[in-house]
Amino acid sequence: MSGVITWLNDPAHWRDRPADSFVGIPSQIVNHLEYSLIALGIALVIALPTGLAIGHSGRATWVVAAANALRSIPGVGLLVLLAVIIAPHFYGRTDLGYLIPTEIVLVLIAIPSILANTYAGVDNVDPAVRDAARGMGMSGGEVLRQVEFPNSLPLIFSGFRSATLQVIATATIASYFPLGGLGRFIYDGYHQQDYDQMVSGGILVALLAVLVDLVLSLVQRLCVSRGVSGRFSKTPTQDPATAALRTKEEVATG
Repeated sequence: MSGVITWLNDPAHWRDRPADSFVGIPSQIVNHLEYSLIALGIALVIALPTGLAIGHSGRATWVVAAANALRSIPGVGLLVLLAVIIAPHFYGRTDLGYLIPTEIVLVLIAIPSILANTYAGVDNVDPAVRDAARGMGMSGGEVLRQVEFPNSLPLIFSGFRSATLQVIATATIASYFPLGGLGRFIYDGYHQQDYDQMVSGGILVALLAVLVDLVLSLVQRLCVSRGVSGRFSKTPTQDPATAALRTKEEVATG
């Protein structure tokens, strides 16, 4: 363990060294976050509206089951297969031939958690709350935007945070090819039999995942309505009609 601490505290590992093609820890963290954020952004654009639509309509729930099946896909195996198909079209010109397969795998890993939790969040909204909202003259779209979506935010954030942790952990596969990221230290350490470097890379990935999750927990605290989260609530329970009215008022007032 002392060797790992020494490796992490070595100033040479915290700066780029073009002379020997070494990319320092800060630059690799940036690369790792870039791959992760691209995949999470694409997954969010696909899974969030799909989960909201399925949860609101109660139709095509098989899509959620199909998405959950993606969890069983072997990431590295699919990565190699896609690279064999895609990389030759970009050979010698750009890293896109390796970046595209990597992002596809990461997106497929992120979608199930976001989609399933979004669907569950909307589907679990109390029917009485929906009825109260419709009784106030809300249209279907308004019920979704002003009642179902705000009430499902805790579960949506939970799914997104879970997907984020999975993507950050799995983004190390980018270094299976000549791409950057913290996985570079793990793969290089393995091939060079430098186990201090390999373990240090794993520790950095874990610390990055924890730090990002803490940031997301703060964002969740700021975004989720206090009426939904129960924070600072003086009354432990509320009847559904009052909850619907309170949600509408909070959304209207921002």
